[in-house]
Amino acid sequence: MTGRQQRARRTILAVPGSSERFIAKSTGLPVDEVFLDLEDGVAVGAKKDARALIVQSLRSLTWQAPTVAVRVNDWTTPWTVGDVLEVVGGAGAAVDCVILPKVSTPGHVEALDLLITQVEREHGLEVGRIGIEAIIEDARGLAAVQAIAAASPRLEALTMGPGDMMASLGMPGLGVGALVDGYPGDPLHHVFAQILVAARAHGLQAIDGPYVAIHDLDGFRAAARRVAALGYDGKWVLHPTQVEAGTQVFTLSAEAIERARAMVDAADRAAERGVGAVMVGDEMVDEAGVKLARTLLARVDR
Repeated sequence: MTGRQQRARRTILAVPGSSERFIAKSTGLPVDEVFLDLEDGVAVGAKKDARALIVQSLRSLTWQAPTVAVRVNDWTTPWTVGDVLEVVGGAGAAVDCVILPKVSTPGHVEALDLLITQVEREHGLEVGRIGIEAIIEDARGLAAVQAIAAASPRLEALTMGPGDMMASLGMPGLGVGALVDGYPGDPLHHVFAQILVAARAHGLQAIDGPYVAIHDLDGFRAAARRVAALGYDGKWVLHPTQVEAGTQVFTLSAEAIERARAMVDAADRAAERGVGAVMVGDEMVDEAGVKLARTLLARVDR
């Protein structure tokens, strides 16, 4: 991971920035991150009013979630600059991250970084404090994901946007975040793996996007487990009913934590004696195993 603040992102709640009721409700939900949305969650005619509501909310409300973000519109729209100028300029002290959708080139991230920097300086905010989360949503973005992951020191996470990605790749399914019938496995596995490798190579977190069938908790859990098994840090949630399931999937078990601590402790004691490998139960633990254990414990600390 990078030198930026290490945030838990097991569950990230999407909240339409045009709904005062939903914003108010989001303040009390036990998620790791909330983002107020100016993109897909807001109709075209309501975007400017949503900016004002988000600024007002950020200035007046307090969230249980430790991280509060805003998703702006992407660079192909006429709203990106206005989103950043108004929201970061009006309530930047309350914004932890800006989420940028439809990132297909490193220049998209670089431009956002420069714009945020100018707004921070203009409004006396700490320069560089606000992070960026980039959503990879099409074939171009996937092809450039390594360069995107290296585009800015503000970057904290790469998110896989399943709906737009499925459309970009021409997949026939209509269930965003669900498996496509007819393929023996997960047809998006390569996409998830590419984004994960790029994220880890540049010290970033890897996040899965939404599962839109909000009442299908079994399907949500299955989707979350697939990416958790790869090493993803968390997943978006769209409804309070998904929060508990997401938290459970991306929270390590007490048994795994105890085992990891035992491995590290045993290896440390062995190292004091000049021994490089040690038995923990019926398993030999060497440097590679200790590295796995320390990585797991670092996630627990987050």
